[in-house]
Amino acid sequence: MHGASQPSEATFDLPLEGLSWMDYIAQHGWDVYLIDVRGYGRSTRPPEMDQPPASNPPVVTTDVAVKDVGSAVDFILQRRGVSKLSLMGWSWGTVIMGAYAADHNDKVDRLVLYAPTWLSTSPPPQTAPPPLGAYVAAPMATARQRLQAGAPDDRKNDLMPANWFEAWSAAALASVPVGSKQEPPVLRSPAGVFQDNRTYWDAGKPYYDPGRIKNPTLVVVAEWDQVTPSQGAQALFHKLPSGPNKRLVEIGEGTHFVMLEKNRMQLFQEVQLFLDWARRN
Repeated sequence: MHGASQPSEATFDLPLEGLSWMDYIAQHGWDVYLIDVRGYGRSTRPPEMDQPPASNPPVVTTDVAVKDVGSAVDFILQRRGVSKLSLMGWSWGTVIMGAYAADHNDKVDRLVLYAPTWLSTSPPPQTAPPPLGAYVAAPMATARQRLQAGAPDDRKNDLMPANWFEAWSAAALASVPVGSKQEPPVLRSPAGVFQDNRTYWDAGKPYYDPGRIKNPTLVVVAEWDQVTPSQGAQALFHKLPSGPNKRLVEIGEGTHFVMLEKNRMQLFQEVQLFLDWARRN
C-alpha cells in the first residue's frame, strides 16, 4: 500500500538494476498484489481532480482509502481461496493498513509497517494553515527533496543515483496523465491524507489504535527518515500489544525513501525474514 503522493507501482514495483521489491518478494514464493486507492495510479480519479484544486475540499481521506483496501482484500481472499493475507504499508499506507488490521484481525496474517506515520512531535503552528484544495501537485525534484529530508546533503545523490531518480520520476509521472503534460511536469495526488494529518496526527489524535492489532507486526524505519522519524516508530511499536510476535528494525543510512536507495536490500531482507518466518514455524 502506497504513501500520500504516488502509486504503488512507482515504488514497490520499480525495477532498479533489474529488480523491484515486488520482484524480490515474488521470487521468494509469494503472490504479491499492489493497491492503488482511488485517485492514484491506475485506479479511478475522483471528478474533483479534473477541476482546479481550490474548487473542492480535499478528496480521498483515510476513511475512503480503508474502504478501498477492504474491497481489494476481499477480492484477493476470494480469488486465492485463502482466509488471511499479509499486509504491508509505507508511510500513509501504514495508517491505512494499520487501521484495517485493527478492525479485521481475522483477515490478516502478518502486518508490516514501513516508515510509519505517528503523532507529530513538532509544536503546532501559531496561525491556522491555509485551507487545502482537492489535490496537491509538486514537481519531482520537490517530491524527492521532501522524501529524502534528513539525509546529509552530501549523501543524497549517493543514496539515490541520478539514473535511479530518473527511473522513479518517469514511473511516477507516467501515472498522472494530466500532471505529466504540464510544464514542468507535476505529480498530482489527492489532498485527503494531508487534511487527515491536520485533523489527527498534528493535533495529537491517533487515527487508529495499535493496541487493537493482534497480528504479528514488523515496524521498520530508516536512520535518516525525517518525514516519519524513528521516535514515532518507537512510540507506535510500544503501543502494539506486548508479546514475542512484534519486531522493530532501524535501517542504517536511509531516508523515508530507503526502498529506492542504495541500502534497499537491507529493507527487503528484514521484511522477507519476517514474512517467511511463518512458513518455517
